Amino acid sequence: MKKANKIVIVVILLILIITILLICKLITQKNNSIKKENNLAINIQTQNNATEVFSNIAKSGQMDWKIRLVNKENPLPEDFEVELENIDGTRKFDKRAIEPLKQMLKDIKKQGITNVWVQSAYRSIDYQKNLYQKSINKYLKFGISQEEAEKLTEEYINKPGTSEHNLGLAIDFNEVDEGFENTKAYSWLQENASKYGFILRYSKDKEEITGVKYEPWHWRYVGQEHAEKMKEQNLCLEEYVNSDSLI
Repeated sequence: MKKANKIVIVVILLILIITILLICKLITQKNNSIKKENNLAINIQTQNNATEVFSNIAKSGQMDWKIRLVNKENPLPEDFEVELENIDGTRKFDKRAIEPLKQMLKDIKKQGITNVWVQSAYRSIDYQKNLYQKSINKYLKFGISQEEAEKLTEEYINKPGTSEHNLGLAIDFNEVDEGFENTKAYSWLQENASKYGFILRYSKDKEEITGVKYEPWHWRYVGQEHAEKMKEQNLCLEEYVNSDSLI
């Protein structure tokens, strides 16, 4: 009889322990869900604020061309033009920023890092249209919908007019893949690019804010002053144009 009572007590204790563990798990899941929703709301608000700030600056005529925000919410106007200069025989860049870019490329090679090159720089709207459509067509061949094909494409390729390459201030290095982060060139850029006015535009920890997947190969010119501040404060461009750093 005593043995039976002990077994009942042990079973009851086990049930209580399991119940408590389940309750704790549910509470943790709920808290994580609330935290995730709050972070998402903050990121959306950051994007909206950045768009509003950028629009106000543009309307006031006080826009700094170096930190012009170009993304899905801030497309370039149809009449946008930029004066270009050659980086090499085929690639072009905004003439106002060509010297810092050339100096950066020169200095990185002085360090013995020769296996680095600019794969892509300025792209015309027409070129961007072709690039965008080619990617969509590639996904459509796998039998997925047009909507899903566009969604997958826009993880890495922006719609024409919403790409920084159309702006003339962005460059892609080497093979344009994540393997670039394992190169000496990437390490050097992480350490020194801001001195020449360049930033890693789409970092891994800012994906929810920029709306673009991590791109270690994509670097954007914003000017030395802005680049140094953004690096010091760990801000992406969307956050920076909405921060006190511009005041």
